[in-house]
Amino acid sequence: MSENNTIELDFSSKYDQQHAQQYLVKHQDGLARRLSNWRDMQLARKALKDAGEPGLVLDLPCGAGRFRPVLAEAPQRTILAADYSSDMLETARNAQPPELVARVKMFQTSAFDIDLGDNAVDSIFCMRLIHHVASAEHRLALLRECARVTRDTLIISLWVDGNFKAWKRRRLEAHRSAHGRPGQNQNRFVVARSAIEAEFREAGFSLVNRHDFCLVMPCGASMYCEKTRCDSDRSHNCRQNGLLTP
Repeated sequence: MSENNTIELDFSSKYDQQHAQQYLVKHQDGLARRLSNWRDMQLARKALKDAGEPGLVLDLPCGAGRFRPVLAEAPQRTILAADYSSDMLETARNAQPPELVARVKMFQTSAFDIDLGDNAVDSIFCMRLIHHVASAEHRLALLRECARVTRDTLIISLWVDGNFKAWKRRRLEAHRSAHGRPGQNQNRFVVARSAIEAEFREAGFSLVNRHDFCLVMPCGASMYCEKTRCDSDRSHNCRQNGLLTP
């Protein structure tokens, strides 16, 4: 356990049973969202492959279990699934087929204070969370907690600058500020690539690979990171992906 148990995101308390059920179905609501969901799954598979198909994975936050079928595609994989919301966990349990539920150990915890020991899992699979964290201090706390619990890799999605979605989000916030409504309903944030990559390094991760969602659609990028190690294999992987200079 860490010392970050006082950190709580503003939106976290909204996920009661009603919101959890809405979250379960929203990614299949309309063609655009179904395409977006398909692309999310595609990127998840790529990132898991990049990470060497880890055998013990923590899905955090697991939400309503949207990525669980992809995680379960590796038959020998052990899946831990955790979320801050007990209603999300219950919704995920009820929405999945029994044979999939039986493969997953679910528990309630905060991503800032994960109820697991040091180096407990091979990989943390962290989708659709960090773009809700506005504060660099809180992002760093989250990444450090992930570095404590994973012994090898972190797969994480976030909104970064340099794409249409980021431009659209910034324009929306500028419009709100111009009309005296700064921060209204704002719980998603775009982060500069240089800033988040520096935060990865400070937390003890090295960025190994990055998959951009699409230039014109959300959510920005899916990134695969390794805990910092001084071995030649890790350096070779980074150079192969253009993320380290020789």
